[in-house]
Amino acid sequence: MIKIGIIREGKIPVDKRVPLIPEHILQLTGKYPELEVCVQKSEVRCYPDKDYLTAGIAVEESVAGCDILLGVKEVPIPELVAGKTYMFFSHTTKEQPYNRNLLREILKKNITLIDYENLTDQHGRRIVAFGRYAGIVGAYNGLLTYGRKFGLFNLRRAHACFDLADLTTEYDKIKLPPIKIAITGGGRVAHGAMEVLDGAGIRQVPPKEYLQQEFAEAVYTQLHSHHYNKHRLGAAFSDDDFHRHPEEFESDFLKFARQTDLLIAGAYWDPAAPVLFTKEDVTREGFRIKVIADITCDIEGSIPTTIRPTTLDDPFYDYSPQTFSEMPPFSDPKNITVMAIDNLPNELPRNASQDFGRELVNNVLPLFVTGDEEEVLARATIAHQGKLTPKFHYLKPYVAGE
Repeated sequence: MIKIGIIREGKIPVDKRVPLIPEHILQLTGKYPELEVCVQKSEVRCYPDKDYLTAGIAVEESVAGCDILLGVKEVPIPELVAGKTYMFFSHTTKEQPYNRNLLREILKKNITLIDYENLTDQHGRRIVAFGRYAGIVGAYNGLLTYGRKFGLFNLRRAHACFDLADLTTEYDKIKLPPIKIAITGGGRVAHGAMEVLDGAGIRQVPPKEYLQQEFAEAVYTQLHSHHYNKHRLGAAFSDDDFHRHPEEFESDFLKFARQTDLLIAGAYWDPAAPVLFTKEDVTREGFRIKVIADITCDIEGSIPTTIRPTTLDDPFYDYSPQTFSEMPPFSDPKNITVMAIDNLPNELPRNASQDFGRELVNNVLPLFVTGDEEEVLARATIAHQGKLTPKFHYLKPYVAGE
């Protein structure tokens, strides 16, 4: 018998999502009687304890007796249980300084860490993610921010809507002038964002037309890496080359920045890749972007105006192109208003949890019973019993603080 524990989310600000809803647990244990699931009590989870109890699922104050512990966000260091196998988003593989001590403690306590972000198929495609809902909420918040900045319309915050169906009833309020909106990325995040823009009746146009034409209505375009990156030596763009050697490329995004009013950033960024634009670019004549919905939220990463994450309760700030510093939100129309909430799916936690849990049940958790022949779990294992796995040996200097 393998015991799986659903842990209570302890990171602040609080996250209401859960890896498995009651329906998922019943489906999993019904098909695999070798698995037993226990849920830790929580007062903040979007599915309350009574929903699990009603389904006949054990709810306990502690799940420390379980073999595998599932969460969503980073586990607070004092709550880590030695010797266990954990699955959560650790945000350590890009050597994020703010989680160095978390990984140190995981190694110190002989923990096995499987990171959701690294669960991929044999072709490198992620098999579980909250990306769609990050895109949906990010694009919605981008439109909300633009409407508020220019006094055009007021939308309910996404977290004030019961679910996605309720959120879509707000689309009729969106009345935009003929602005241009750019979405970066080609994955789940970008497609989630496109769902919102399509739902709001905003027309998609090809990047070439976007650059060359003006329109009598609001339009958007979707940009892939080849649209805004170019080889430093003038070689033809190749996706394979770009992914293997991103340092050999430079940004060609300014041509879009001069045609864009609202940027919705949904593209994965490798720290070795070019930034989208620099803070000096923001001061250049013709730089047009006035609102950025940064779904990726890489602090001081590809978008230099993202100088800190924002929160559900405090979602916006202004960035001054004159001083390169933060200003109060909506304080000056010349500023760039930034929305950079780092846990966007938490605004629609029920929908996000439903989709995420379905993927876990279908693609991941059965492997603990049937075997990990395609090494899905192995590829996502950052640490095994307190040791970095070979794939993640590059994190040794990061852990050491070098």
